[in-house]
Amino acid sequence: MTGHIDHLGADRLSAPGGEPVLVVDAARWVRPHMPIQAVVIGIDREGLLPAMVADDFDLLLTTAREAPAPWVTIRNAALADHLADAARENALAATIAARVLRLTAKLTFDDALTVESLAYSALLGGSEFARWRGPDDEASPPPAPADPVRIERNEDRITLTLDDADTHNAMSAAMRDALYEALANALDDPGAPDVLLRGAGRCFSTGGALAEFGTAHDLAEAHAVRTLHSCARALDALGARASAYLHGACVGSGIEIPAAAHRRIAAPDAWFQLPELTMGLIPGAGGTVTVARAIGRHRTMWMLLSGKRIGASQALDWGLVHAIGDAP
Repeated sequence: MTGHIDHLGADRLSAPGGEPVLVVDAARWVRPHMPIQAVVIGIDREGLLPAMVADDFDLLLTTAREAPAPWVTIRNAALADHLADAARENALAATIAARVLRLTAKLTFDDALTVESLAYSALLGGSEFARWRGPDDEASPPPAPADPVRIERNEDRITLTLDDADTHNAMSAAMRDALYEALANALDDPGAPDVLLRGAGRCFSTGGALAEFGTAHDLAEAHAVRTLHSCARALDALGARASAYLHGACVGSGIEIPAAAHRRIAAPDAWFQLPELTMGLIPGAGGTVTVARAIGRHRTMWMLLSGKRIGASQALDWGLVHAIGDAP
């Protein structure tokens, strides 16, 4: 995009204005000093990794192989158009995600979680999420197991195991509440035990229990509860005492929460995905904070816009996990 942009003209660079995304030359784009809500994707088509100001962009793409952060390597420059289409499909969620990622990068961990939660609650009341959810369904979610988190202690280490393998450890409200309570107890334990978080069955977690999405009737109260009982916040507060072992699918909150752990080990079969944008949402379990602080906001935006899985090897290269191997 070239040419002069004035303040009124900048209004169009937004979801309400009709241009929620800009695909620009990474070597030449200079972000104007005015509010732009559009997602700015910078592309390096020649793979030259030009000098640029990373903060001018929400996502940086290059055809250079094995490009360093904050770049994302793509095989074909045409992928930028597919990402732009994804932003247009859920324009409010995409532009809010970009703004949240920019803002939370400058905040403390706790304040950043608050901003994410406010934005998440707003999108839960929005048209894009309503379109994904479809007509209201009064069917009740399947019952959670009596003990969705298994707690085992061996001297100075506590192992917390997500234990609902029948649902692939879907993060139901009951599971999140049980996990938060266990983490809070570990924080209060005068013995200061180490904590290992893992999942039972074929995978760590496929993320939020879909049947529960959109069932909260008071979005303000949901925000208050979400921030009060944040598993990501509790895990982060444990500091070096907390580790996570991740295997199989780690989707949505199934990576957002464990990404707060000080040490993250992936099994060779682990894979990671942030699918929230296709639902008209942004991460709501801490992902704009935990994942972004592990891999950077640009690569987090790529995960959101693309919805693609990344495997254990790429996660290690990007810093989402610290090692690949057996459980500690």
